[in-house]
Amino acid sequence: MTKPVIEMKNIEKHFGQIIALAGVSLEVMAGECHCLLGDNGAGKSTFIKTMSGVHKPTKGEILLDGAPMNFTTPRDAIDAGIATVYQDLAMIPLMSISRNFFMGNEPLTGRGPFKFFDHDLANEVTMSEMRKMGINLRGPDQAVGTLSGGERQTVAIARAVYFGARVLILDEPTSALGVRQTSNVLATIDKVRKKGVAVVFITHNVRHAMAVGDRFTVLNRGQTLGTAPRGEISSEELQDLMAGGQELAVLEGSLSGTV
Repeated sequence: MTKPVIEMKNIEKHFGQIIALAGVSLEVMAGECHCLLGDNGAGKSTFIKTMSGVHKPTKGEILLDGAPMNFTTPRDAIDAGIATVYQDLAMIPLMSISRNFFMGNEPLTGRGPFKFFDHDLANEVTMSEMRKMGINLRGPDQAVGTLSGGERQTVAIARAVYFGARVLILDEPTSALGVRQTSNVLATIDKVRKKGVAVVFITHNVRHAMAVGDRFTVLNRGQTLGTAPRGEISSEELQDLMAGGQELAVLEGSLSGTV
């Protein structure tokens, strides 16, 4: 049986007396999009920060290709092939797209102390990688701040994949986007999954999850409410799990079915 690329086993995270995660498990296969759903305060942010090396788990194991990992910094996770695209994208709006694409990984030419940033190579790679994601730029020298929110998300995703991400964690990538931009980002996620990357898609939007997800895990107050593959759970059932089941049914009844 094929091993998961990454597996989080019974992860607990305590902050003093506060238990942020209470035994959460999740696994992602190569070429799979595993959606992690939950409302605000469910524990999604703490979980992905634990997966990406920001937090060290209080208990539990992180396995990569079946081997235990002990990340002490985010750099450890990145070096292991785990890349995280956060909502703020870590981009400089007035800097060019190609400069943002290669930030921290500058392509240099020359020798010894006379090395310099290779603009031509950076521009060529940036344009090529963005075309692969279905985005045709006017030019790589335009400021990244001139792109739409969805296009900036695609730059960040393409950058992570180009630099070797085997596991791509996406933190609410569609939360602040319009319909067209959301469609572009979801299409990008689909392209990345087809490249064999293991994708963890964090969202509170069930419709967006159902559009690209292969498996779905729901968190509530730091605990896993369940995991189901596509075809074995409906969007209504996912929404019900996220919202607390009976509470939502009572509210919907009182509002004449408008929830």
